[in-house]
Formats: sequence, structure tokens, C-alpha cells
Amino acid sequence: MLRISKKMMYALEAVVDIAIHGGPEPVQSRHVTARQGIPQRYLEQVMQRLVRAGVLRGVRGPRGGYRLARERRRITVGDIARIVYAQDGEDGIDTTNASEIGRTVIAPLWRDLQDETMARLDAINLETLCQRARECVDTDKPKRIDFNI
Repeated sequence: MLRISKKMMYALEAVVDIAIHGGPEPVQSRHVTARQGIPQRYLEQVMQRLVRAGVLRGVRGPRGGYRLARERRRITVGDIARIVYAQDGEDGIDTTNASEIGRTVIAPLWRDLQDETMARLDAINLETLCQRARECVDTDKPKRIDFNI
């Protein structure tokens, strides 16, 4: 059975949270942690990778945080998956001690499945995930009081 790693889940949750709650002010990581229950130490690692890869933009300062670096429709789940999996530095197929069948039949089959999966993930953009979140999860932004006259 294929599994989603904790890193992948945290990365996707964080990016969707930022996309939903982002506005004129950047989204602070502590707010993402509070809403999603992601441990702060994991979140910061994931966020920095996403910033370096150009998915998020970091904003420094006391009111700093994170923003999307591109439009929602231009960020795919495949983009995020590649960033997270690149961190591990492997394709998940270890043929070191594999037999000839393992190297010539099983490993190529698994690579084909990975390629098909990545193609499916590339077809799903962040906008789609945000729409699904709005339908399934209470994502209402806290109401801000505006004192401008």
C-alpha cells in the first residue's frame, strides 16, 4: 500500500492553510501550527524548503510569516511532493541487494507507478485543494475589525 509521509502531509497542510488564510498580512507559522497541529520543529523545516524552492515567500520581521510565491492555480501537489521527496534524496526504490527480477522487472514497474502518481499529482493544483477544504472543513477566517473611517 502506498503511504503518505508525515513530511508530505505537513507540507500539504501548511501550504493549503497559507493559501486559505493568507491575505494582506503574511501567515505566521505559529498560527499554522495552532490550526493544523503540526509540530513547530517540523513545520519550520518544511517551510524553509518550500521557500527555497519558490512555492512560498518568507517575510521577515515581527509581523512576518509566509505567503504563496505564486498563484494558487500555478502550484501543484506534484510541485510540493517533489520538494519533500528531494529532501530525502532518493526515489524510494532500493535495488542494492535486489535480484535480477527485482532490478529488471519490479523496480521499473515501481518507477512507472511513481511516474503515473506524479502525473496525477501534477494535475491537482492548490486552488483545487482550497476548494475542497472550503467544502469539507470550517476554514472561515477570523473576522477582523476595521476601525478606518
